[in-house]
Amino acid sequence: MSESLSKELSEKIERVKAHLAKAFADAPVTEDVCLTCSFQAEDVLLLKLAMEMRPEIPTLFLDTGYHFAETYAYRDQIAEEWGVKLINLLPAKTVAEQEAEFGVLYQTAPDRCCGMRKVEPLFRAVAQYKVWITGLRREQAKTRATLEEVAPFTLPGGEQVLKLSPLADWTTKDVWYACQHFGIPLLALYDKGYSSIGCEPCTSLPVDPNDPRSGRWAGRKVECGIHIEAAPARS
Repeated sequence: MSESLSKELSEKIERVKAHLAKAFADAPVTEDVCLTCSFQAEDVLLLKLAMEMRPEIPTLFLDTGYHFAETYAYRDQIAEEWGVKLINLLPAKTVAEQEAEFGVLYQTAPDRCCGMRKVEPLFRAVAQYKVWITGLRREQAKTRATLEEVAPFTLPGGEQVLKLSPLADWTTKDVWYACQHFGIPLLALYDKGYSSIGCEPCTSLPVDPNDPRSGRWAGRKVECGIHIEAAPARS
C-alpha cells in the first residue's frame, strides 16, 4: 500500500466496509449477492473491498461487444490476478446480428441499443439475486444527485432487489486516492484523458471538464437506462 489517507477518507472506507459486512451478513449465501463491475476505477475499488470479505462474490460485467480493446484487456488482467468470479453478460444478439437486423443503432437509436445490449441482459441477471452492489456515486452525474446508499430497486418484471451503492458520497479524488493507497492499477484509458468509459463508439474525451460524463453518447444522453428504476410490470 502507498498514499497515506486522510482521516475523512479512512472513515469513508470503514463505512463502505460496514455496508458490505451488513449486506453479506443479511445474505449469507454467496449466490444471493452480486456486484456489477464496468472495470472503471470506483467499481474496481469496490470489487477489491468486497472480495476481501467474500472472495467468491459473483461479479457481473456487461459484455456489449462494443467495449474498448483496453477495457477487455484490463478486465481479463484483473479477473486473472485477483481470481474474480467473473460473469460476462451477453445480449440476446451478437453485434453482427443486431446490426444486420436493425442497422447501427448506437448511431440512430442509442436508447434502443443500450436497452438491448445493457439494460435487458443486466436486469435479467440481477433478478436472480437479493442484493445488487454498485459503484455508483452522486458526483458522477446530475441524474445521480439523489442516489441513496441503500434502497430497494424494482426490476421490470416486478422483482425487487436491495441496491447497495456504498460509494454514493465519494468524490473522484476519494476514489483515486483510495486506489493509490491499495495499489490498484487502473484502466489505461484514464491516462488518455477519458473520465467516464463505456462502449467505444459512444465514448469520447469529456467536452466539459466539470462534467465527467460529458463524453458519453455525444451529449445526447447521460444514462444508459440501467440506473433508472423501472415502472411496475403490468399484470
